[in-house]
Amino acid sequence: MKIEPRTFTLPNGEVLTVRSLCADDAEALNAFRNVTYSETYFMARYPEEGVSLEAMGNRLADCGESPVNFEVGAFAGEKLVGEFGVAQLRPHIKYRHRAVVGISVRKEYWGCGLGSYLMQLAIDQTRSNGFEQLELGVYSDNSRAIHLYEKFGFERYGIQPRAFKLKDGTYRDEIIMVKML
Repeated sequence: MKIEPRTFTLPNGEVLTVRSLCADDAEALNAFRNVTYSETYFMARYPEEGVSLEAMGNRLADCGESPVNFEVGAFAGEKLVGEFGVAQLRPHIKYRHRAVVGISVRKEYWGCGLGSYLMQLAIDQTRSNGFEQLELGVYSDNSRAIHLYEKFGFERYGIQPRAFKLKDGTYRDEIIMVKML
C-alpha cells in the first residue's frame, strides 16, 4: 500500500520527504542498507548479505500493491536516510491481526527525532490498516532502540537467547516486543 507523501523538518531546519518506497527506489534502498549494515551490528544482516536490485525492486513493487503491507522512506534530497517496513505476519486467518515492523535510520540522523517520527507513522498506519498488534525484535544490547520502542508503548514479552551470532563469534540475545493497537 502507499501512504500520502509528507515532510519532516529536522531541528536544524532540513526538510525530509517521507513517502512510500516503490520499485524505482531499489537502488537507493540498497545503498541505504549497505550503509546502515556497516554502521552498526544491530541490523539483521551484514553489508555483503544484501539482495539483488531486481529482487529488492520486486519486493517493493509487491509491497506497493499490497492492501496492508508498506515500506516508507525518509529522503534528504535523493538520499534515503531512514526507512521502515510493516508487514502482515502471515496471511492465515488466525494471524491476520498481527504485523511486524522493522525500522532503521542512518547514524548521522540519530538523535534528531526522525526515528520517533517514523515509528509514530508506522504505528498510526498499522492501526489504520486494521491490525491489532505490532511486533518487533531488537538486540538486547541496543539500548537506544529499546528506549524508542518502550517510549511508544511496546512491551517485552520474551527473549530469544543467542539469536544473533556476530562475526567475532559472540552472541546477542533478541528481545521480542509487542504493542497492542
